[in-house]
Amino acid sequence: MAHPKRKISKTRRDKRRTHYKLEAPGMAKCQTTGEMHLPHRAFWLDGKLYYKGQVIIEKEVRA
Repeated sequence: MAHPKRKISKTRRDKRRTHYKLEAPGMAKCQTTGEMHLPHRAFWLDGKLYYKGQVIIEKEVRA
């Protein structure tokens, strides 16, 4: 097994790990409904599928 020749300092280790932080996804507001959603993605609201402010699919309610 390979072993490190020198100990990696805490500072050096932490510098490498700075990019691992968790980010909140960017949200966009729908122009039509005012609903917050992921950008460039369709979203459901009240049985309708919206994309770019337009209704794409209306879900049929079975009675």
